Amino acid sequence: MKVVALDSSGLVASVAVVENDNLIAEYNVQYKKTHSQTLLPMLEEIRVMTNLDVGTVDAIVLSAGPGSFTGLRIGSATAKGLGFALKKPLVEIPTVDGLAYNLYGTDKLVCPLMDARRSQVYTGVYAFEKTSDTNVGFVMKVLEPQCVVAIERIAEILNDKGQEVIFLGDGAPVFAEQLKDLMKVPYSFAPAHMNRQRAAALAVLGMQYLEEGKTASAKEHAPVYLRLSQAEREKAEQVIIRPMETKDAEAISEIEAKTFSMPWKVGDFLEMIEADYAYYYVAEIDGKPVGVCGVRNIVGEGQITNVVVEERFRRKGIAGRLMRHMLAEAEKEGMKTYTLEVRVSNEPAIHLYENLGFKSQGIRPGFYEKPEEDALIMTKD
Repeated sequence: MKVVALDSSGLVASVAVVENDNLIAEYNVQYKKTHSQTLLPMLEEIRVMTNLDVGTVDAIVLSAGPGSFTGLRIGSATAKGLGFALKKPLVEIPTVDGLAYNLYGTDKLVCPLMDARRSQVYTGVYAFEKTSDTNVGFVMKVLEPQCVVAIERIAEILNDKGQEVIFLGDGAPVFAEQLKDLMKVPYSFAPAHMNRQRAAALAVLGMQYLEEGKTASAKEHAPVYLRLSQAEREKAEQVIIRPMETKDAEAISEIEAKTFSMPWKVGDFLEMIEADYAYYYVAEIDGKPVGVCGVRNIVGEGQITNVVVEERFRRKGIAGRLMRHMLAEAEKEGMKTYTLEVRVSNEPAIHLYENLGFKSQGIRPGFYEKPEEDALIMTKD
């Protein structure tokens, strides 16, 4: 198995080629030039020096985000172009996961810190678990999926875990002084050769994804930003969250029909609007509903359904805003606990729910149809 990996999510531009257990080549640059000037020339240099036939690679691995908006777009466009030209799948690695993988095998918690500006960081918490399989060695466990939070919040999470931590990433020196006051557990910083994004780490992690069938086509791929660009933030500020009304049912049912294999019909939503135990909310932009979520009060337990946003407005924080508004209103109505089901393959939704405090409680086998798939049961107290 052979992959080409690209990372342009931060200041570092990095390209690597890995075949099976061998790192064939890696080219890293962290000096001034923009990634649009460096990424493809770096790949071409590797191709020439290693006599690489790019047609023989099995996949293109890339850092899918978060990170620099411009850098992610350059990496995304490069990977998509290669994917289309070579007819190869893309393997999308969350940037923070790839950064954490630099410290493979450590017995300490790993906490990447990428400076997200505005006193926030792109971050997550990871641990490496030793396995009995000598071919694998360690498995990286995601204890806190990548997210964007204030530095105080991630320090609080780490202190609660009570284990020694290694920090890495461009945010580590930015927040080093604050960490002195915030951290209550032992911590250290990764050395220079391990503290920034590396395409080689992406490539190795990407090969695991590839073996598990976690790929996307060039057409399907889109960067994950976690936080909105300035223009998108301005647009998002125009989003109105309000109770669902009868006039919204048709538009919302159309969004469902384009998203789900077994969508709700207009009549289903009209029934919920009339029910005194159901609370449904829509996100509206320019007078048009673009998303919905709902909860039903069953003797104080909130059963959450129909969390969906129109495709062109996804990855802009709208689903999160809808959910937070709904949960706040549900609490006013006496709901103290919440439950929902989500397809086990729907990782973006699972990460959203985890960031909202939901935890996995088990599997409901064969819950979904078209295609048949298990549901992950998630609850929040």
